[in-house]
Amino acid sequence: MSASPSNPFPTVDFHTFHRDVLPRLLRDGHGPLAAEAARRLGSLAFRLPGGDAYTYLPGDTDIEVLAGDDRADTVIEVEAEIFSNIVNELDAAAGLLYGVRAKCARGKAMHWLDWEPALRAMFAGRPFYDAETIDLRDRRGARLDAEQTFSLSDDSLDMAHFLRTAGYLLVRGVFRGDEVKAFLDESAVLREEARKGDALSWWGKDAGGVETLCRVTRGATQPKLASIPTDSRMAQLVDLADERLSYQPPKGTGEGVSIIWKNPSMTEGMSDIPWHRDCGMGGHGTQCPGLIASVYLTEASPETGELMFLPGSWNRGAPPIDPNHPDAPRGAHFAARPGDVTLHYGDTMHAAPPPTHTTLERYRISAVTAYKRKGAKPHRGRHYNEVLHGREDGQVESLAELIEGDD
Repeated sequence: MSASPSNPFPTVDFHTFHRDVLPRLLRDGHGPLAAEAARRLGSLAFRLPGGDAYTYLPGDTDIEVLAGDDRADTVIEVEAEIFSNIVNELDAAAGLLYGVRAKCARGKAMHWLDWEPALRAMFAGRPFYDAETIDLRDRRGARLDAEQTFSLSDDSLDMAHFLRTAGYLLVRGVFRGDEVKAFLDESAVLREEARKGDALSWWGKDAGGVETLCRVTRGATQPKLASIPTDSRMAQLVDLADERLSYQPPKGTGEGVSIIWKNPSMTEGMSDIPWHRDCGMGGHGTQCPGLIASVYLTEASPETGELMFLPGSWNRGAPPIDPNHPDAPRGAHFAARPGDVTLHYGDTMHAAPPPTHTTLERYRISAVTAYKRKGAKPHRGRHYNEVLHGREDGQVESLAELIEGDD
């Protein structure tokens, strides 16, 4: 494996990695971690276009690496460069499937996403997330209250420890009521200006087939909204992170602040999102750690559409999880009020389930921005928003919808 100044990540040779490097990693402790993550999963293979392939066969305490793909339940075909990016955590299954840069040659493509925690354990030694056994503690050694909230005047060491441990933080009353009103007024302007297919807005359909706006990514065209990322109060919160993070305005017109509208009874599009990571589309190796900040402009609750988090998941591997599944972890829930702010690491598992009430006048509206390490950027120079927009009507399909019917 070799690296260059323009690409600090070593190029992974497909055969050398599987014959020499990966077996050594598995022997050195990655094997048991990966076996825990791959438990109850079938086998997965990566295949190059020429036919060369290797299969990962999970056992009770290890992963066996086999040449070929005869014993693989699911076979993913990628170019050698893309496999190298997968190992270096530059590319991920969802982004590759959305961008049609990988294909499922056999089995189910969604099975690849289930395997990602095991791959992270195999390649990077990242432990598996188990909500039942994870033990999180506060600064004083007591069990962490995963739903604790803070204010700007609270002890910064307590807040920093909570963010470091849980991977998220909710701070009450960061913005005043008059400021929130101004943000809402500008959001209404953006809503009126949004057009299907403009590549700067996300759309979906509700149960009645009505096309509905879910998100606008050009919030920074409005002066009040544009001030959020550089506000001194936001800087105070971002300084809680262990890494030095800052706001780095994207090059796209008005990008850098997104407005999210939750809507009831959505049946198509990416309005209601299951447990996921923001780096789940790819880019973990170049962009994490980074913080995502949500400014709540209306109340957030189960009735209006909440944002919830898996405590301690940001430095562990976890697959996509349906929040409505009976075995899904509960996560941390917050009754956020207008002016409150949440921060979460992009690698923290979080979910935005549908509102439970269908006849309210208003649902959750929030303004979202991000803070990154200096120089952090998508390794291919493309934001995930560009990858997601492939339809003229502006709808952003869920990955399951996009690949439905794969063999």
